[in-house]
Amino acid sequence: MQTINKSVRYFLFAIVMVSIIACNNNEASIDDHVHDHDHSDHNDHTEDTHTEPDHEEGEVHLTVQQVKTMNITLGDFSQLKINDFVSATGAMGVPPNGITSVNTRANGFIKDSKKYVEGSYVRKDEIMAYLENPEFIQLQQQYLETEAELSFLKLELERQKTLVEASAGVVKNLQKLNSDVSIKTATLKGIGKQLEYLGINVAEMSPDNITERIAIHAPMTGYITSLVMHDGMYVTPEQELMEIINEGHLHLELDVFEKDIAHIKEDQRISYIVPAMGNTVYEGEVHIIGKEFNIENKTVRIHGHMQEERPRFIRDIFVEAKIWLNDHTVEALPEAAIIKDGASSYIYYANPDQTDDEVIFNRVMILPGTTDKGFTSVKLIQEIPDGMKIVTEGAYFVYAQSKAGELKHEH
Repeated sequence: MQTINKSVRYFLFAIVMVSIIACNNNEASIDDHVHDHDHSDHNDHTEDTHTEPDHEEGEVHLTVQQVKTMNITLGDFSQLKINDFVSATGAMGVPPNGITSVNTRANGFIKDSKKYVEGSYVRKDEIMAYLENPEFIQLQQQYLETEAELSFLKLELERQKTLVEASAGVVKNLQKLNSDVSIKTATLKGIGKQLEYLGINVAEMSPDNITERIAIHAPMTGYITSLVMHDGMYVTPEQELMEIINEGHLHLELDVFEKDIAHIKEDQRISYIVPAMGNTVYEGEVHIIGKEFNIENKTVRIHGHMQEERPRFIRDIFVEAKIWLNDHTVEALPEAAIIKDGASSYIYYANPDQTDDEVIFNRVMILPGTTDKGFTSVKLIQEIPDGMKIVTEGAYFVYAQSKAGELKHEH
């Protein structure tokens, strides 16, 4: 508040000083006028009177001879096929099948987990940690016991078959054994499937290698983007321990404005940069044009494939891109016709049918686009009046004359 009050005081002081100086100048002018009044009669006949013609603001008046001398040429837009582009922004992303979650297949405690951090690279089937649970021991024990019982039942079944064939056995016993063998076989296969699901190879299992732990493997190759797993942690199958993204599925997700979407086609070349990583330009191509319109942003999502040379992977990092338009016809002008004045760009136009000794030039603001083979695509911000022609050569001479006129006017 003190700073604001101080600024106000300075402002008021400045106004007062300007007013005082203005008053003094007026008084001085009056005194001078009175003092010089006696001499005015002698000087009136020697002073030259020069009246500047009234010009519209922004107009440049040149003589016909100046126009010829500077080879100022009037023309019109050219319809050219310039390799133009559509600007787009977006991010590096991955499709759903390029992302996987790491979960356990049973309850248990995490043991001997590797010291991963977010951004660590893992390979498919790499052992990342172990899951311990005493129930794994019981399940293996059940399998081995069931396997032994099934072996005994099969032997007994063969013996009963032999007795029945020799009319020395009881058919009912044989039937009962057949049923028992079928039940035990189904039980064994069921337990075996559970163990295989947990990652325990039943073919190599024996009473000597029963284990209380199973390995947690990386489901695919990629980078870890989130991680909550640590030793001693009790987990359940529905918990996500980490997320892995496969860099091979990395693509561009670009947003194109509604007005430009008609120009976009599959396989068009994309050049893009990641501003956070420098100005290196990478290449890609349009792969899929989205079918959903974003009402809020007035954009359509474009999915682009990246070429082999690509930036370092960081998920969802900002990207600036150009989608190059093949054989796109645009209105273009020679580069020399476009005047850049600070952040703005202009072109000049004039009436080609003027009959006076002067040619009047006016300027109009434009948005320049892509330049190719000496021509630049142009979009008008203001309309050019009917019947006018554009300065296609010598525009900088017209511009220089306008600046000279401004300086003269200031003096």
